[in-house]
Amino acid sequence: MSFFEITRNWYGRFERPISSLSLIAGFVFDALTLKRVDTLWENCWIIAHLIIVGVFIALIHLKKNEVGDEKNPSKAHFWFVNILQFFFGGLLSTFLVFYFRSADIFVTWPFILLLALAFIANESLKRHYIRFSFQISLFFLSVYSFSIFLLPVILHQIGPRIFLLSGLVSLIFITLFVFVIFIFIRDRFNESKKLIFFLILGIFLMVNFLYFTNLIPPIPLSLKDGGIYHSLIKDVDGNYDVSYEDYGWKGYFQMYPNFSEVAGAPVYAYSAVFSPTNLNITIIHQWQYYDDAQGKWITDFTINLPVVGGRGGGFRTYSEDSNPTPGHWRVNIMTTQGQIIGRLRFNILPVFTLPSFSYAIKQ
Repeated sequence: MSFFEITRNWYGRFERPISSLSLIAGFVFDALTLKRVDTLWENCWIIAHLIIVGVFIALIHLKKNEVGDEKNPSKAHFWFVNILQFFFGGLLSTFLVFYFRSADIFVTWPFILLLALAFIANESLKRHYIRFSFQISLFFLSVYSFSIFLLPVILHQIGPRIFLLSGLVSLIFITLFVFVIFIFIRDRFNESKKLIFFLILGIFLMVNFLYFTNLIPPIPLSLKDGGIYHSLIKDVDGNYDVSYEDYGWKGYFQMYPNFSEVAGAPVYAYSAVFSPTNLNITIIHQWQYYDDAQGKWITDFTINLPVVGGRGGGFRTYSEDSNPTPGHWRVNIMTTQGQIIGRLRFNILPVFTLPSFSYAIKQ
């Protein structure tokens, strides 16, 4: 038996754990290496994955296969299915990384959950890879997720019109792809037309619902840095010198960390928002406090702030409140359409003497 046959059979025997480990390793790799949604390398990486996925969807169905070929490592069909699954995993992990970075998870968790479920389904529902409708559904979701942030990068605009255009582009693309496939395999998959139509329509309507209810992260925007500070001074080098209360590692587990305030002292909300090159926008700092009597958040005031695109660490800006009342507060960093880029939470605790501060420089 040749080395190739030994390796092939070994992979066939341990296919499931190898596949799972490779997808997890791929996700970690993407999280560590993918930096910006507007760079040529990241977008070429995604486009290459989409091309490979499209090619192997076609290869799987253009050739007639026997039942069980997808489990037999000596058959080409086995490798086509495994390669398709691997590159689908790469696509979905890339989108999870990008969208998660652009989200306040407590606001946009439904769309993040949708991508996470697709990522899990890619691994756990492998037997469905022989079904054309399942492949097309994941392919359309991938193309749509890509279009949502690629078109703003190309057109240097964001908003409902650009989002609707991304949906139209995705629908045209998947329609042409399915049409080409059907030309060659019409006799075998003619009965799948209705199912594919309803699946694509369902994904399209769901994504639109999530967008217009502000539950999709405002990608390609993302909050690179943010915080609530006691003082904020811009120095001669253009950096921001800030002071804050350092709660150490415990601070990461506090939803509303205490902010000690002497009456009349200002509170500063700092944000560094990333926007792609040439995508200059206006963001909003919305200051809200929680009214216990009414049981809801009340907007105290909002302020519009300009963001110039292209800076890797995000465009830095801030707002302030001169005398917030005690209690729970949050500053929503959002687009003019109401999409949450990030959220700063804190609890105003009145004191007579301020505690000792830590200092940092925001470059």
